[in-house]
Amino acid sequence: MVHTDALLRTALRMTKNEGDSEDLVQETLLKAYRFFDRFERGSNIKAWLFKIMTNIFINNYRQKSRKPSGVSYEEIDDNFLYHQLEGSIGKSADPEEILFSKLMDSDVRKAIDELPEDFRSVVVLAFLEGFSYEEIAEITDIQLGTVKSRLHRARKLLQRSLWDYAVQRGIMAEGSK
Repeated sequence: MVHTDALLRTALRMTKNEGDSEDLVQETLLKAYRFFDRFERGSNIKAWLFKIMTNIFINNYRQKSRKPSGVSYEEIDDNFLYHQLEGSIGKSADPEEILFSKLMDSDVRKAIDELPEDFRSVVVLAFLEGFSYEEIAEITDIQLGTVKSRLHRARKLLQRSLWDYAVQRGIMAEGSK
């Protein structure tokens, strides 16, 4: 499908877990197939798919937040972290994702990941997926003004959290804050 890669990238940024992101995209495509008769011909199918995915993510998040999770120490493998790191090396075959990972420093990714969910979702849709403000409003089912204010606030939060990063790399002069 044409937009599957974009859906996967965004789902991975939303869920922060490869397996969960694949499940989210699969559920999105199944729901889109099941309700394709409701799709308005001539409208933006990519925005429609992202709206479905965002709604599924929000619903799943709400369900999970209501249920407390418990972990048994017996279930934790002593080498869990090692296996996670070992499995992630060289796993991505998508050249665009490899390039993105190389271009985007871990500090920047961490700063985006640490944004509150409302801000992170609009940042991912606007800056990483290239959606217009109007499309983001449609996908997330929020007002256009809210999209703009969340992006503005997200930029300010990113600016604060990435200030040291910018100074260390010579992007900003130390006293120019």
